[in-house]
Amino acid sequence: MADAFVSSAVQKLGDFLIQQVSLRKNLRKEIEWLRNELLFIQSFLRDAEQKQYGDQRVQQWVFEINSIANDAVAILETYTFEAGKGDDDEFASRLKACVCIYRKEKKFYNVAEEIQSLKQRIIDISRKRETYGITNINSNAGEGPSNQITTLRRTTSYVDDQDYIFVGLQDVVQKLLAQLLKAEPRRSVLSIHGMGGLGKTTLARKLYTSPNIVSSFPTRAWICVSQEYNTMDLLRNIIKSVQGRTKETLDLLERMTEGDLEIYLRDLLKERKYLVMVDDVWQKEAWESLKRAFPDGKNGSRVIITTRKEDVAERADNGGFVHKLRFLSQEESRDLFSRKLLDVRSMVPEMESLAKDMVEKCRGLPLAIVVLSGLLSHKKGLYEWQKVKDHLWKNIKEDKSIEICNILSLSYNDLSTALKQCFLYFGIFPEDKMVGADNIIRLWMAEGFIPRGEERMEDVAEGFLNELIRRNLVQVAKTFWERVTECRVHDLLHDLAIQKALEVNFFDIYDPRSHSISSLCIRHVIHSEGERYLSLDLSNLKLRSIMFFDPDFRKMSLINFRSVFQHLYVLYLEMHVGNVSRVPDAIGSLYHLKLLRLRGIRDLPSSIGNLKNLQTLYVNDGVQYCELPHETADLINLRHLVALYSKPLKRISQITSLQVLDGLGCDQWKDVDPVDLVNLRELGMHDINKSYSLDNISSLKNLRTLRLFCRGRQSFPDLEFVNCCEKLQKLRLQGRIEKLPHLFPNSITIMVLCLSVLTEDPMPILGILPNLRNLDLFRAYEGKEIMCSDNSFSQLEFLHLRDLEKLERWHLGTSAMPLIKGLGIHNCPNLKEIPERMKDVELLKRDYML
Repeated sequence: MADAFVSSAVQKLGDFLIQQVSLRKNLRKEIEWLRNELLFIQSFLRDAEQKQYGDQRVQQWVFEINSIANDAVAILETYTFEAGKGDDDEFASRLKACVCIYRKEKKFYNVAEEIQSLKQRIIDISRKRETYGITNINSNAGEGPSNQITTLRRTTSYVDDQDYIFVGLQDVVQKLLAQLLKAEPRRSVLSIHGMGGLGKTTLARKLYTSPNIVSSFPTRAWICVSQEYNTMDLLRNIIKSVQGRTKETLDLLERMTEGDLEIYLRDLLKERKYLVMVDDVWQKEAWESLKRAFPDGKNGSRVIITTRKEDVAERADNGGFVHKLRFLSQEESRDLFSRKLLDVRSMVPEMESLAKDMVEKCRGLPLAIVVLSGLLSHKKGLYEWQKVKDHLWKNIKEDKSIEICNILSLSYNDLSTALKQCFLYFGIFPEDKMVGADNIIRLWMAEGFIPRGEERMEDVAEGFLNELIRRNLVQVAKTFWERVTECRVHDLLHDLAIQKALEVNFFDIYDPRSHSISSLCIRHVIHSEGERYLSLDLSNLKLRSIMFFDPDFRKMSLINFRSVFQHLYVLYLEMHVGNVSRVPDAIGSLYHLKLLRLRGIRDLPSSIGNLKNLQTLYVNDGVQYCELPHETADLINLRHLVALYSKPLKRISQITSLQVLDGLGCDQWKDVDPVDLVNLRELGMHDINKSYSLDNISSLKNLRTLRLFCRGRQSFPDLEFVNCCEKLQKLRLQGRIEKLPHLFPNSITIMVLCLSVLTEDPMPILGILPNLRNLDLFRAYEGKEIMCSDNSFSQLEFLHLRDLEKLERWHLGTSAMPLIKGLGIHNCPNLKEIPERMKDVELLKRDYML
């Protein structure tokens, strides 16, 4: 995979030489040398990628080549941008012409200097190549796993597979549910403790989402504490879970002290029966700082704690229940291994024997077993499995068990260079943080981890994520519309990502205690005390990415955009929404920037239009209004725009690269001529009312996903245009629908109708859709009966009927819904009976789709 990145750089260097015909002779020769040298190095990469599994130095060598390739492209992009400034004014006056010439001469000098630096780095890695014994292998020979990755597509539908973890632990689930639901009015604490990798959080999540728990505790909240915690943030998160995330609440919480937050939460909970999940507590002081905020209203409220520390569990509550999580038995371990193996049928008896030996050495630790299963799922045949066993056996200690760190490291080393980079990126996020799938995919794209080719980069990147999930290195946290929407890594794998990242200078996290961060890493991460970080001397660094997760960071004016951060590809500022800050004009000097994420922002400067390489722009995550300048339409390479903006963005149809547009209001869309938005695949629009026409949406010929939200209790205008969206697959309509269209595109696979208040049965119309697999009706129908005739819903797999309060009868034809797998019926109090054939269908959780 590494050769894909070098190949891309070689292509861009060649294109540059063709385009810049007037390039000075010396500079042209330097760039030609650079291109030829990278082309030569490319032939060694296949051998290097094979050898890096057993040699850390070779791994560093491969990462350095990727870095050089990316830096070479960045230098040329800077030159092209700077040299082109003012060209349109060149004939306006002699003075302007002189300025332009001076600028170009200056850039010649700077580029030459930069290329000399790259030449030295290439000479160094060429010397190391000989030292490490990396030989020339034809880059087209063979078809290794790294080449196959690029063909991965969105073919995997994910559902919650956490039940696999509960092999042999069903009895534990029932015992703990009984403890939580028993008739004891006192607010009590249930503590689960055990070593990392046993499945404490997964067990707690099973309890937390149990239907009996959901119905018994009207108020629930979940927080992750981890080793480094901020009590005020934890209190805020609980309050937001209970009260919601309205602007008024968020603003109020920002102004509160820790004492205020504690009192506010106590008052909020004192009349409620609540369940609070406090995950991953490392120190008893963390629990002590929180428990005062949990009142005992003598109504059966409960708190669940997970911890690795037995003393934390024992001291949490004098009268509480403590459960020590056990290891799996050998039989349970083998069962879990088989369930997680992608292709059990391909195992010959000799492979089964090897598997039995390796699983036994895992000593019943679920995380070790599932990661081993993920690793072996990608090893074909007896010989490959024997190699894995031999490698593991080298590191077995005196107690004859495999160290979990050895299995995790072996699984990491088995990844291609591109997948390694993608996995390491998870270490950037704070421990236990849920990571949005679209977010991580777009970050990978901005960093250059996803090679350009015939497939859309988004599809290739999603294939990478699916591959990490299949290898059990990344866990699925949430799915929606048959896609992974949120994911996470286990904290042991999070530790591994940080450790491996430091070994290859991939990123470093600012340490406020020592007031230090590595100057060798091109990615800096700040989890706290961002203003102190900016007081460091960063002047000689060429940072590629900077990511702030510091909720208290407010002063963007401290960021030196023009010098320190001028080479940034990623600027990621995740602050509290209440921390409103002004974005300096100097942000427009970040020419290389490909992803910009801002929170707590009211408006952006017009200089944003200079960011011609920007691919992704997030503003306030679509939860707070902002104003976008007209110059936003100059972002010719923008692919993803996620912003809740308040004023019309004129000329938006000029952004022809746009693939995702989410957050715009109907007021901003009504005057748009979208005919040029030929690449738009996903559209989300709000504040719709009946007086607007949405017919121009029919011009979006490549639209795959459409989400439309009415303002308040307003009605949709005519929706017949939807049938013209011939490639539409996923449709969500939220708001009153006076008349459902008689025809929808045959391509639709998923549909959500929410708050539609239909008076006519929608099933006859929806039942004829030939590819509909998921249907969710939420307060969508006010009639007393639904009719699903014979042969209707031929491909339907999942059906949700929710809050259909007047529904009394459901008629189901004998040949209707032949493929149904899951059924969710919630709050349909007058539905007397479900069809007999549906009684054996798996019941779905209430929050499966929405």
